[in-house]
Formats: sequence, C-alpha cells, structure tokens
Amino acid sequence: MDLAATSPLKNEPGTKDRGRQIYDLGHSTVFASKADPRFSYCLYVPRTLDQDDAPDLIVAMHGTGRAFTEYRDAFAEFGRWNNCIILCPLFPVGVLGDGNRDGFKYIKEADIRYDEVLLSIVDEVRERYSLQADRFALFGFSGGGHFTHRFLMLHPERLWAASIGAPGSVTLLDPTRDWWVGIRNVKERFGRDIDIKAMGRVPVQMVVGAADLETWEITHREGGRNWMPGANDAGQTRPERLDSLRRSFEAEGIQVRFDLVPNVPHDGMRVVENVQDFFAAVLKDRRSNKND
Repeated sequence: MDLAATSPLKNEPGTKDRGRQIYDLGHSTVFASKADPRFSYCLYVPRTLDQDDAPDLIVAMHGTGRAFTEYRDAFAEFGRWNNCIILCPLFPVGVLGDGNRDGFKYIKEADIRYDEVLLSIVDEVRERYSLQADRFALFGFSGGGHFTHRFLMLHPERLWAASIGAPGSVTLLDPTRDWWVGIRNVKERFGRDIDIKAMGRVPVQMVVGAADLETWEITHREGGRNWMPGANDAGQTRPERLDSLRRSFEAEGIQVRFDLVPNVPHDGMRVVENVQDFFAAVLKDRRSNKND
C-alpha cells in the first residue's frame, strides 16, 4: 500500500504551509547540504519571518563535541527577539573515514574546504528564506573558535561580526611562518591573500573563561596530526593563546573586544550571554546606520 497516497495530509489545502511551519520555521529539522550531503545544518527561524523586516543571519559553529543543536537552542531566543536567523552547521568527525576530529578547525582537510562548505550552506539558506544580504555574523567556541578566526582571515568581506571563543590553537597574523601557525603561505594554500583592511572593518570579539586552564587537549606534540614548528608558541593555556591572537590583531590595527569571563572553565554555553551582548551591540549600530 502506498502510505503517502493514503495520507490524510496529501491533498489537504495548506499542507505545504503546515510543513513549513513545523519543519522550516522556529526550531527547524536537520537539513543535508545540497552542495555536499556529507555536511548538514539546523536553524532557528523567527516565525515572524514573512511579517518583519528582513532578518540578519548568525552562524554558530560547533566545537569538537559537535553540539550544534545545543548552540541553536541557546541562541533561539536571541534570534526571536532580535529578528535573526540562527544557522548551526554540522561538520562530522571522520568525514574521510579516518576518525579525524579536527579537520574543519584548520579550514582545509585533504580536498575539503570547510570555508567553502559553510558558504554554500549560507547561500542555500539565503535562497530558502529569500535573504538578500550576503553577510553574516560568525561565532564559534573551542574548535569553532579555531574555525571562526581562520574564516575571518580568509573571508572578512562575508562577515558583519566575528566572535572567537576559546580556540585551542591560534593562527597569528605572522608573515614569517607558514599556515597554520602563521600566514606566510596562505595564497599558496587557499588561493587568496589576507586582506587586513577588510578584517579591520569587521567587529571582533574574543571570549574565553578565566578558569579555562587545562592544557591536555591543546598541547601539540611532535608527530601529532597537526604538529608543526611553533605550534605551542602562542602560550600554554587557551586564555594565553587567545591573548596572543588579540595582540596579533591589534598590531595590525584590528580592534578587538576581549572578554575574559570570571570563574568560567571550558564551557561554551557559559559564554553565550557575552556573545549575545556583543552581537546585540553590533546589530544596534549597523541597523541604526542603515536608517540614517
């Protein structure tokens, strides 16, 4: 028996709209990327989408634990009250069958370009919800913080804000060292140069817990998958390494809001409030400028 043919919803007027209300608005279902179905994403979409002014887009990038739905839920109320769509991608562990947890953090894994994967997902969401603007805000914590600051370096023109949360390792704006420790060979690896002036036009937050002091997961050892000379030079702990990134940015004239959150260990959920405060301030400024 064809169950679809006997479904009471099959030819019911408004069925398509009901499906949109259930699966595409509010807390969405999980979608596979059209460009590469190995990757997927979920959303929070305000139910006032068709009534209000065009929403802004915020991308929340998961860390090593891949808690992408948790970040979607944590930002949902912010999205509701600030007219923002929240997009949370999922880049699974071991996409190449090797169990690698870290590939997305360094942007390129074999022939996979995770920056391009994200951009294709963003474009898919823009098409589905008829969004005109191509710029978005990007937040990531831990492994997501890895991804966020490197994406900012490669695609500043696509961002209206970047919040970099507690990356275990950082890429400094150092032209004397190769990627990923520095940026000397970025053009060779990624086919584009670092545009410092464009980076300087993006509001940047760096956020980390003051008690985020464990080093077992972030100390690189010779022979490791991501080892290279200078891998540990930015500092021992996440606060030290993020402060090195701050100083690297500021040396190039890039302003940074640096939030060292008291009594917080390595827990992304406990810095979400700080990130939302940052995004709210940026949104207020950019929306008021649009109305000037």
